[in-house]
Amino acid sequence: MKYLSRLILFLWGFKITGIDPEIIPKKLYAVYPHTSNWDFPLGLLLRRAMPIRVNFIAKSSLFKFPFGWIFRSLGGIPVERSSSHNFVDTMVQVYNTHERIAFAIAPEGTRRRVTKFKSGFYYIALNAHIPIILVTFDFGKKVCNFSEPFTPTGDYKKDMSFIIQHFQGAKGKNDQDRCRFEDEVIHQ
Repeated sequence: MKYLSRLILFLWGFKITGIDPEIIPKKLYAVYPHTSNWDFPLGLLLRRAMPIRVNFIAKSSLFKFPFGWIFRSLGGIPVERSSSHNFVDTMVQVYNTHERIAFAIAPEGTRRRVTKFKSGFYYIALNAHIPIILVTFDFGKKVCNFSEPFTPTGDYKKDMSFIIQHFQGAKGKNDQDRCRFEDEVIHQ
């Protein structure tokens, strides 16, 4: 499956750059930009090509019949997106009870155009004391890049500025829908 996934990525024109994230036992992948349904198959191919172990979080409505079993078998965990505070606490507990675990979260929280990132991914990493690996799906350059580990300091504005700067210029599959950083509003 590893070589087939690499072949498909090659035929699609994508290359993988950056660190090997498997050296870090606990981590959170912040994957940007999330503008298309094509991001999911790209993530699955990347997961098999590296290979990396990663779970993903998705809205609970995706886990209903008839496709729920597929998403679960691929590492999906359903969540109710309406209660973000409980979600952060739940995720921190999951990290604290596993020696080796990783989740992928889109900082935008949706495929639609947004003017700011959701803060949950940041607070999960901060409160679980785990690094964030910034993963860029750049459809413009055809690159999937894994950053060096970034450990949140607790200074939200400073850390988010670093994260935004890292992702600046990345083009999603539907680039017109990507987050406009010039409008970024940072909230705690």
